[in-house]
Amino acid sequence: MTVKIDGAKLKLRDVARVARPNGNGRFEKAVLDPQARERIAATRAYIDQHWMHDDAPLMYAFNTGVGLFKDQRVLIADMAAYQKKSVYAHATGIGEPFSEDVTRAMMLLRANAFASNYSGPRVELVERLIAFLNAGLHPVIPQKGSVGASGDLAPLAHMAGAVCGFAEAEMVYKGRRLPAREAIAKAGFDPDFELGAKDASALINGSTASLALGALATADARRLLKQADIAMCLSLEAMRGELAAFDPRLHRARPHHGQLRIARNLLRILEGSTRCSQAARDVIFPDEVRQPGAKASPRVQDVYSLRCTPQVHGPAVEALEYVERIISTEMNSATDNPLIFDDGKGGYESISGGHFHGQYVAQAMDILAIAMTDLGSISERRLARLVDPTMSYGLPRNLLAGKRGLNTGFATVQCSMSALVMENRGLSMPGSVDSIPGKSNAEDHVSNSTWCGRKARTIVENVEQIVACELLMAAQALSLVAPIAKDYAIGKGSQAAFDAIRAVIQPALDGDRWYATEMAQALDLVRSGAVVTAVEDAVGTLE
Repeated sequence: MTVKIDGAKLKLRDVARVARPNGNGRFEKAVLDPQARERIAATRAYIDQHWMHDDAPLMYAFNTGVGLFKDQRVLIADMAAYQKKSVYAHATGIGEPFSEDVTRAMMLLRANAFASNYSGPRVELVERLIAFLNAGLHPVIPQKGSVGASGDLAPLAHMAGAVCGFAEAEMVYKGRRLPAREAIAKAGFDPDFELGAKDASALINGSTASLALGALATADARRLLKQADIAMCLSLEAMRGELAAFDPRLHRARPHHGQLRIARNLLRILEGSTRCSQAARDVIFPDEVRQPGAKASPRVQDVYSLRCTPQVHGPAVEALEYVERIISTEMNSATDNPLIFDDGKGGYESISGGHFHGQYVAQAMDILAIAMTDLGSISERRLARLVDPTMSYGLPRNLLAGKRGLNTGFATVQCSMSALVMENRGLSMPGSVDSIPGKSNAEDHVSNSTWCGRKARTIVENVEQIVACELLMAAQALSLVAPIAKDYAIGKGSQAAFDAIRAVIQPALDGDRWYATEMAQALDLVRSGAVVTAVEDAVGTLE
């Protein structure tokens, strides 16, 4: 299915579909809405007819310099050179390049901003950007160097230089990193492309690198929330926890909608469970310190990482709802400067403003980072309990299958996940409160949105792995006690999730195991959504 861009209706799922290959290894194509194309062309025709002469009033970035040179006229005779020099002047990015999906999202989002018809670029520029995206021409864009105000100038300048075929720019095409001009020619396009007035400013203004990071991180976080609920349920079943903490009456007494939603999800997944019962707890597990025939002490209530799941997962749900609203609005906004408006008299006017400032995205990414860090933290606490029989009510130490001493079990998997939690805690320190003035104080307050987006994306990736390992380890725990607990069923949703994960753990249960392989396979299950699909097929749609 083609994703039509018109500057108003682009969705998070559309960005992900264009930015990442589908199950067949293909990217969805993007196309400019015909009506949006007509509007862009009409606006540009007016600009070329009425503003492109040396007697026109000074209009920022059209016929003036930028920054502190805003009052310096640029002559029409110098316009082509000025556009090129603007890109060169801002192509100061450093560090490793963005990944392919971020680069593709940047290209799509910049084109969609143009489609809103407030930026005034030439139609040819918008169509070239979309054509390159569809052809798989991916500019090499360094990750570092933007402060997220006056736009993501450095990364977008590298994108612009590649799209325009500058000799120094590079592109990745069909898996090869090439000089941009060579890649463009191989793809069947003309490497030479001259920028018109304001085209350079339109390309490099706007915090679109930040937005691309934010859109993808937000989409991934949304997919992860249900997985965290499922992982918790498997852990609860493995440790024979209690269900009273999820009673609807309890949550109506503190009616935060995220908390209510999580409690409903947990009860749906756990429906039909007899493993979470006193009778099941009376079964003596392999490493449980209890005399044969002795009954288990009443559980009464579980530890916080189990009992307080609705109160911890719930705020993450509500935080993500806010983030999605901010990112979705930003995706369908014009974010460069100045913007062009119909004056209602048959013409247009140019108005300078500050829509390039990335503070909305920066703060949203900091909120996402904090929420996802805590989601990963509580997941790690649950999987840590699984490896310790004194905290898991007798599950085999380290979830070990095989000869003790010769084999070690999952202890170091837990250790690796704790490393990710600690990394996330450092990365979740807000970046949106930091600002260093730039450009001789012309930009005296900046958003730091690109860094906020980069670290939020890393945190989400780390939490994906943590939740994947909780799923993996809880499934291992359930496998190890299956023979002695067979009379006590796990919930319908838990069983569906366990069956989906069993293929990952079964081949290595009794032999040597390369844990990194299982961890990667579990991560693939999380990213594919296969576990959620299996659970929802069994119990209905989770909220």
